[in-house]
Amino acid sequence: MSDLIKIAVDAMGGDGSPKKVIDGIIHNQKSDNNNFFKIFGDQDEIKKHIVGKMSDASYEIVHTTNVVKSTDSPLEAAKRGKDTSMWLSIESVKNKETDIVISAGNTGALLVIAKLNLKMIENIDKPALSALWPNKKGMSVVLDLGANIDCSSKNLVDFSIMGSSLYKSLYPNETPNVALLNIGSEELKGNEIIKETYQTLNDKKSKNFDFAGYIEGNELMNGKVNVIVSDGFTGNVALKTAEGTANFITGELKQALSGSILGKISSILNISNLKKFKKRLDPRLYNGAIFIGLDSPVVKSHGGTDFIGFSNSLNVCNKIVKGNLIDKITSNI
Repeated sequence: MSDLIKIAVDAMGGDGSPKKVIDGIIHNQKSDNNNFFKIFGDQDEIKKHIVGKMSDASYEIVHTTNVVKSTDSPLEAAKRGKDTSMWLSIESVKNKETDIVISAGNTGALLVIAKLNLKMIENIDKPALSALWPNKKGMSVVLDLGANIDCSSKNLVDFSIMGSSLYKSLYPNETPNVALLNIGSEELKGNEIIKETYQTLNDKKSKNFDFAGYIEGNELMNGKVNVIVSDGFTGNVALKTAEGTANFITGELKQALSGSILGKISSILNISNLKKFKKRLDPRLYNGAIFIGLDSPVVKSHGGTDFIGFSNSLNVCNKIVKGNLIDKITSNI
């Protein structure tokens, strides 16, 4: 048991829970039996979906019927009580009963409850919300995606260190290459905070990552850098824009290939390439945002994803723990 990655799971968060969450756990366990799941939620509901479908030795259920609702404000969620599935799952990481926690529930509530239970890593002022984005060459870590609207130069420098540590944890054989998201590539572009951050990172010459300067929004997916840093306002706008663009492209392509006989014939002839294209833009493959900066890792699965997406976020949990993310940040900061 000691060699297993212990994952605390809030089974009651997100659409279609707990069935979706449990189905994701079962699917994940089929390909990776190195995880042990401590599942928090309504025991009767959870048992309906898990009993007989995976080994009893690979999970434990902690019963509670109290949940954080998707409509709760962060303050309401915190007041709802310390016996919600979200609170108890985070508390298990705090008490070192588990290695990492994951929830598909209310994002604001998850961040607030995590901050109430967990300490910040020393010398880091703010946690950041980070996620994986596809690029032409592989994957990029992007942060902050909405946890902090206002950021100082120090915050952005911290995000660079945390983002590169996360990238190294997930991809240990690759070198993190950091860039600041800006309105231009020239040194004089941007506000004073981002220019100060540029100067600090340019002078710092970190041994843990390469600094590539600025990156513009139209270059986010060209693969020249793999860690992209911004404040939470800019990062969230970029994220939603990228998601919307991807949905628009796939929607228009689907309509074009199914709206006429010629389109249908073309789609049949190109079915292999179309499958590759669809898979490349499948958001389920990149599911799993990470709150970093806290002294224990917290992963947020998209509330609207299906069990495949949730299973992929469990893979992220496994890699983060195996990659010693918290130790990397602590030593690099």
